[in-house]
Amino acid sequence: MSLSPATVFKCLGDETRARIMLMLCEQGELCVCELIWALDDSQPKISRHLAQLRTCGLLEDRRQGQWIYYRLHPQLPEWVAEILQVTLKANQAWVDRGTDRLASMADRPVRQAACC
Repeated sequence: MSLSPATVFKCLGDETRARIMLMLCEQGELCVCELIWALDDSQPKISRHLAQLRTCGLLEDRRQGQWIYYRLHPQLPEWVAEILQVTLKANQAWVDRGTDRLASMADRPVRQAACC
């Protein structure tokens, strides 16, 4: 996968998209409803930002029943993954608000284990 610095930083230049990326970096995988709850934002806004991140090549999604789960693209260049890890580590408090909200979410969807 080839991502230019301009593409990556443009995609991360929005606060909502940056928060989504850092939460996924920390959590591994989240569904749309979890991100809506964690970020306390509307479904259309979160879905629009997820679509932009997926179009940029930063995210990958999968469907499980009625849920769509998002995670960092497994073929992210190492330099992009490092930027996310360093940013998360240096700004944990910025992400903790969403993580704390996520912990209080009732009826979180249950992920099925991969069969293979």
